[in-house]
Amino acid sequence: MPRYGAMFGPDVTFLGVDRCALDDPESYANADAVIVGAPFDGGVSHRPGARFGPQAIRTTDYNPHDGSRPSLALRVDPLRELRVVDAGDVETYAGDIEGSLKAVEAAVTTIAASGAVPVVLGGDHTIALPDITGVAHHHGFGRVSVIHFDAHADTGDVEFGHLHGHGQPMRRLIESGAVRGDRFIQMGLRGYWPGPDTLDWMADQYMRSYEMSEIVARGLDVCLAEASALALDDCDAVFLSVDVDVVDPGMAPGTGTPEPGGLTSRQLLDAVRRLCLELPIAGLDIVEVSPPYDHADVTAFLGNRIVLEALSGIAARRRGLVWAPERPLLDGRGTRPPR
Repeated sequence: MPRYGAMFGPDVTFLGVDRCALDDPESYANADAVIVGAPFDGGVSHRPGARFGPQAIRTTDYNPHDGSRPSLALRVDPLRELRVVDAGDVETYAGDIEGSLKAVEAAVTTIAASGAVPVVLGGDHTIALPDITGVAHHHGFGRVSVIHFDAHADTGDVEFGHLHGHGQPMRRLIESGAVRGDRFIQMGLRGYWPGPDTLDWMADQYMRSYEMSEIVARGLDVCLAEASALALDDCDAVFLSVDVDVVDPGMAPGTGTPEPGGLTSRQLLDAVRRLCLELPIAGLDIVEVSPPYDHADVTAFLGNRIVLEALSGIAARRRGLVWAPERPLLDGRGTRPPR
């Protein structure tokens, strides 16, 4: 698995972090997180374009491409306090779904086995199957819980005559045994799919799915607390899978299957930060950023910030920091005596 660089566009790393190559273990030795692109959108059921997501997530920013991003909220610089490296893109082809999934799984398995957290930039949500399976190879099948942010359950069975696509990875994961259905938690579902038969299958697997009406009625913080407790029950690690269409398309238009009525971008960033502070995150992916449908790069900016919030949360957790959101920004800074 050499470093192929970017499949689409210039070969740049995530905000300027160092490069690595997965066939050269020394290049990512002692890494805390390895970023890898999975520019595959051959599993979409509607609008393509997520193959350009990794490039957009890596580069959309207004600051220098210098491998440093201090978090105002958490007071950490995740790109400096963690060793974060970028392995480039896995070679994937829309016409070869089986081969593409195998290549992504091999890359994620290699990263997880090294002890680093794989951070996978999609791509459509088909890649969740190899992403989570690759982490489960390292931590053990049934030992990794999943918290899944999405407008859609992605638990379909056979779609368009195929077992694989972006509407089916969560069913395939549970069927394979990589993840237990009773430790599969979904946040933000809404709209008009799936139908009753698929919902019955989900209930039979003991999945926990928070539809937006429940989140609104009970409050996101309450639902996140429940999700965290369930994710930690009899599992060793947590995989965080974020589909940007969990956010209302008014704030994230650049996605293939937009569904009105979702979370705000603020809510999603706060949720990702909180979960990465509270939980032992073993892997994460950010998927369905589709630049051809974006406006003023707002969805690409969101995807970039989701990665940074996750890494900041991981860095703060490793330092043992307790986040106090009510703390004034300048509290404890400077050298002048208090008035």
